[in-house]
Amino acid sequence: MTAGTAALGFTHPPPLAHELHLLHRWLDSWPGLGDIAVGMARQDFDLQLTKYAERGWRANFYPSGLAHSIVKGTAFGETSWRAVQQAAWVAVNKSEERGA
Repeated sequence: MTAGTAALGFTHPPPLAHELHLLHRWLDSWPGLGDIAVGMARQDFDLQLTKYAERGWRANFYPSGLAHSIVKGTAFGETSWRAVQQAAWVAVNKSEERGA
């Protein structure tokens, strides 16, 4: 498990400890979203983030490259960072399950 995967894991339970509040304050922001995108890029994932009017955000992670026909992780959320966090979590877990 990478440090990035561990950080994403802490976004799932409700924050109870002060340290988790700090982690959420960082990850639940545009800079935090950027840090997740950079971390995923280092693991050879490309990110597509789309806003759907008043309905929310869709995040998709693909294996890096020109052909984006294989979605490794996808999620829909009310905020951009929540969609990215959830999609990244799915993509990383799929890759770890397959040993990639």
